[in-house]
Amino acid sequence: MDWARQGAGWPNREASRFIESRPHRWHVQAAGPSDAPRVLLLHGAGGATHSWRGVLPDLARDHRVMAPDLPGHGFTRLGARWRSGLPAMAEDAAALMAAEDFAPDVIVGHSAGAAVALRLALDMARPPRLVIGFNAALGNFPGLAGWLFPIMAKMLAANPLTALVASRLSTEASVARLIEGTGSRIDAEGLALYGRLISDRAHVDGALRMMAQWSLDRLNADLPRLEVPALLIAAEKDLAVPPETSEAAAGRMKAGRAERWPGLGHLAHEEAPERAAEAIRAAAQAYSAG
Repeated sequence: MDWARQGAGWPNREASRFIESRPHRWHVQAAGPSDAPRVLLLHGAGGATHSWRGVLPDLARDHRVMAPDLPGHGFTRLGARWRSGLPAMAEDAAALMAAEDFAPDVIVGHSAGAAVALRLALDMARPPRLVIGFNAALGNFPGLAGWLFPIMAKMLAANPLTALVASRLSTEASVARLIEGTGSRIDAEGLALYGRLISDRAHVDGALRMMAQWSLDRLNADLPRLEVPALLIAAEKDLAVPPETSEAAAGRMKAGRAERWPGLGHLAHEEAPERAAEAIRAAAQAYSAG
């Protein structure tokens, strides 16, 4: 996406800046007191910083918060097309944080962003005190979709007709149907922002490239050795990631815990941002003792 052309009216725009950290040019939003506990927010596949539009300013009252657009998503320019898989994305996010001297106390991820958060917690020299996942996408697609979906994603990522597909999906009615398919209901602003994302060729290419290179096998094998406590919040109406996925993953961790939220879907943190921010705040305080 082009900031000069499409950045007007972007949520929390005043917190935005651009950072060159090889190989990408990152769009990052940062807010809150510099001496406060640090929280890193990671959106899911196909999302962007807009996903935290209600959570970031709430948390920034008493935390230093950083939220990047992941490589190829939103306004972050993908610098290497082969670095959209989970290990590479985590490595590049760690390099960004090192360049910014930002050592998070808590890493929060939504959906695929939760997988990145857990990978970071496993690999960082200075791991966070806590990982929080909202509807963490930690299970492979079942049955036929387990092998068919990655193949489709690879084909679409290389297909020049992707822009045409994106333009058709970005109509107001289509966006509403896509969001309803996750089990969530979000406000008109949220729907409009997803429409802007889906209509952008570079963003769609970035999301498809991430999906095409994605594999959770190594992460799931490594979860039993994770030393960092993890709280996995699962919404009961989530139609994209069943709550059982979070519960099973938490059970494989040394200090994992799963919590169900009724009445919300896959975008629970967008449907109920105040509740999400308070859950992050309360968990961060509970694990604040080193």
